[in-house]
Amino acid sequence: MNVVVRVSSYAEGLLKRYGPSGMKKRFWDREFASNKWDFIDNTVGDPIYPFLEKYVGDGTILDLGCGPGNTATELSSPYRKYVGVDISEVALEKARKKTEATGRTERNQFVCSDFLSFDPADKFDVILFRESMYHVPIGQITTILDKYAAFLKKDGVFIVRLYLAGPNGEKRIRPKAVMRRIESEFDVMEKAEYEKNELTITVFRPKVGMAKSS
Repeated sequence: MNVVVRVSSYAEGLLKRYGPSGMKKRFWDREFASNKWDFIDNTVGDPIYPFLEKYVGDGTILDLGCGPGNTATELSSPYRKYVGVDISEVALEKARKKTEATGRTERNQFVCSDFLSFDPADKFDVILFRESMYHVPIGQITTILDKYAAFLKKDGVFIVRLYLAGPNGEKRIRPKAVMRRIESEFDVMEKAEYEKNELTITVFRPKVGMAKSS
């Protein structure tokens, strides 16, 4: 990766984490309107699904940074309610079309919002960060998780999916820092690691005494 590409990538990362919501929305709308993210339109068979099916059952799920809504249409559990939140209206339009095509409009809802400032109206069995945790500033990881812990049901869990290495095996500092923060400040119930780019799926909840009952 040359210097120009590295600088551009770094600047984009800063915008996605620290930029004002309006600017982030324009950025993500432009990216989803192009073909940049088309490769994620179909993720059937992703290893995240067995974990989601196990913990959500016939309950409810909040998907923060849901993108084009794959989880809402590919999850096979008899979940009762799904709420997907994303800052890109372009991505959510794709999600709504998929939901309609799969006959899940009665179960799936989508909200256009910056999930860093979103306030849910309900409590959930599962709150999912499906790689969206990349866009939370390191200094806000605990703050954001503590905020959303108030919207977990009594036995609810967080599920986070992250790649700890890049596409060519290069080490990534931020995802590893995120994992260290989660493991030190929350109760990890399950953690699965996969060889490809060190994909890690972690299931955790607030420590005993910190969890808030429904």
